[in-house]
Amino acid sequence: MHTLVEMLYLTRQEFERNLAGLSDEDSRKRIEPMNCISWIIAHVACQHRAYFVDWPQGKVVDSRYLTYNYGAQPSQPPLDEAMTLWRDACEESKAWLEAATNESLQEICPNALAEGENWGTLLVRCIFHTWCHLGEISSIRQILGHKPPQFVNMHGWAYDGT
Repeated sequence: MHTLVEMLYLTRQEFERNLAGLSDEDSRKRIEPMNCISWIIAHVACQHRAYFVDWPQGKVVDSRYLTYNYGAQPSQPPLDEAMTLWRDACEESKAWLEAATNESLQEICPNALAEGENWGTLLVRCIFHTWCHLGEISSIRQILGHKPPQFVNMHGWAYDGT
């Protein structure tokens, strides 16, 4: 598996670890100007779906994700709804991600926001975007009185030089 895909998978594990023990009630509390946690989960899922399912696999955009696209209005979806979107996007993206190679990741993505951006750059953008929102979720949880998780868990991953 490509190292960037491994990093994305590690990012996804950390994202879910930071959601552990979250109640539906707390996930829907909005501390303005931030969105609520459940909206953030669905928003991150929307990007994962677009980058690794819709765009590269030529799938039709699933309308369930449109409410959480960039610039979409804030809402307070149920946690189970947001988690379903997250898990569906992660599962549907596996085939494309696990087939990624150095060569395929250097191909230009015709849907990218920045002209000429390749799939590898989009993959890194998605990793950074997810970490940005992971920090936001951690902040919201602390404001709500939750203890933050311990420092980043590497989940057994170690860089092997490739």
